[in-house]
Amino acid sequence: MLDVAFSSVFGTADSLVSSVSTTSFLLCCATSIALGVCVAGVYMFRHRYSKNFVVTLALLPLIVQMVITLVNGNLGAGIAVMGVFNLVRFRSIPGSAKDIGSVFLAMAIGLATGMGYLGLAVVFTVVVAIANAVFVLTPFGRPREPGKKLKITIPEDLDYDGVFDGVLARHAAEYELVEVQTTNMGSLFQLEYAVRLHEPGREKALIDELRCLNGNLKISLGRMPQPRESL
Repeated sequence: MLDVAFSSVFGTADSLVSSVSTTSFLLCCATSIALGVCVAGVYMFRHRYSKNFVVTLALLPLIVQMVITLVNGNLGAGIAVMGVFNLVRFRSIPGSAKDIGSVFLAMAIGLATGMGYLGLAVVFTVVVAIANAVFVLTPFGRPREPGKKLKITIPEDLDYDGVFDGVLARHAAEYELVEVQTTNMGSLFQLEYAVRLHEPGREKALIDELRCLNGNLKISLGRMPQPRESL
């Protein structure tokens, strides 16, 4: 009964969609939806996410499957669809590296199911899911101890050049003076360092030693602003 939906009202068409049976098409749709949910689950594993993006990932294989089914066997339609995809690419906001990777994964699954390779799509999804779990749960790619931002307030008559180097060298693997500014109507100076501690948990010892050198004025040690993940 639904086979009428697979024939064009314009008569003949170069697309192979007219040779697709209702059962095969519905099976491809079910597989695309199931694998789309798997892709969304892989993306949500140990990652911050929004509902809109997760729903989009779950539906993307089904959408790409429909597009590939329609253009399969029609070169002109394939070129037109490629141009549409380029327009969508340039009008979208770039996401993080994992966002972009998940979108490509969903599109690859949609390509496979759209061409009827359901087994290949399932195997590919399982392999990517296992590889993602291994990479996330192991130290692979994990950065070193994150950098911190250290702000030290000193009186205006203190010659700060090198006065804190000895303390910083004992507690930090790396440190650099990145900014000097006046505060409190010019009666105080504030030094800002980018530091990377030898190991976590040494913040109090570092601050205690610095307080003895800056006259017990304000000292703050916080997380360095992290740049947005990108490819």
